[in-house]
Amino acid sequence: MPRRRDYRLFLISQTISNVGSSFTAFGLPLLVFRLTGSAVNLALTTVAGFLPYILFGLVIGAWVDRVDRRRALVGAVVTRGLTIAVLPVLGGLDVLTVWAVYAVAFVNTSLGIVSSAVESTAIPSLVSRDELADANGRLRAGYAAAQVTGPLLAGALIGGGLPVTGVFAIDAVSFWLAAALLLAIRTRFSGDPPRKERRSVASDIGTGLRYVLADPVLRGIALHAALYNLIGSTVTSQLVLFAHQRLGADDAQVGLLFACGALGTAVALFTFSRLARQVSFTTATLGVMMCWSVLVLGLSVSTDIRLGAVFWACAAGLPSVYAVRTLTLRQTVVPDHLLGRVQTTGQVLAWSAQPIGAFIGAWLISATGRIAVVYAGTAVLMAAVTGCFWLGPLGKADIRE
Repeated sequence: MPRRRDYRLFLISQTISNVGSSFTAFGLPLLVFRLTGSAVNLALTTVAGFLPYILFGLVIGAWVDRVDRRRALVGAVVTRGLTIAVLPVLGGLDVLTVWAVYAVAFVNTSLGIVSSAVESTAIPSLVSRDELADANGRLRAGYAAAQVTGPLLAGALIGGGLPVTGVFAIDAVSFWLAAALLLAIRTRFSGDPPRKERRSVASDIGTGLRYVLADPVLRGIALHAALYNLIGSTVTSQLVLFAHQRLGADDAQVGLLFACGALGTAVALFTFSRLARQVSFTTATLGVMMCWSVLVLGLSVSTDIRLGAVFWACAAGLPSVYAVRTLTLRQTVVPDHLLGRVQTTGQVLAWSAQPIGAFIGAWLISATGRIAVVYAGTAVLMAAVTGCFWLGPLGKADIRE
């Protein structure tokens, strides 16, 4: 069947791209840590990677609903490869600075918003409605599996003498391979033909915002996710620092820690994709985030890399389960011609808090010098927030696939 073939091509292309991106996800904080050794500079890397959502997210969402989505995705993927390739070039010329790293992270994320918006709108065109949860789960599981191999390979290559900037060249090539596969897909990435009536971008953005804010469940998802990013972003943005200072890890062991988190994510997503119809909406969202809080609390008291890797492997994938379940809900209830705007609106509302949270966490770590205490406080506060949301519309939205 053509749609099944095209979904497989889409899945393979995204997996290849994600293998390369996992090299960059591992390499960027390590590169910044080597250049500066500063918690604040690590937080700035997170800010550079998420500020585009605040600046461009709503506009890109409206734009994606107006254009040929497949062409937009191919263009974004090719350009991301060119952007990432700047780092090894600057490294080879010995002119690389931390500000260049921030600039590349900013541009890469800006283009990544296009990729993410198109990806969320493409899946309903490539599979049937009954297959949405499984298709989303497989896509995220492929992403997580790529995250297993990427940090392990990157850590091994760097440990074997490859410059940190060398891993970014691998990512650039992976983007271009993914673009070639996307060009072979025949299915349109939209269910409806383009509208003849054209309104202003501002009007389209307003439509997406009103749709999200008027729905109590979609509004609750955006607010809860924003609070998670405000509170929990420190856990991921400072993981390299935590591993070095608290767990006593070297660079190769940091790669192993990242890989354990990705493996745990793959297992969690694979399990969820099999149980999607049996697991309630509340369990797959608020329940998993409560478990995340408990596991991060366990990570905060760990002092051994092996124990820390176990806690991180169990915790890292739970936010992805949350993301898959909420994405599937949007794909199910939102009309196709609004999906790009609604998806990016949710992302902007949720992820705009991440740079703020990263800065607050970095400041607390620098001020106290006790990264484990900051991690523990994050876990306790997130558990309290999730408990409050359990009493609202999200706790009562017992929706099944």
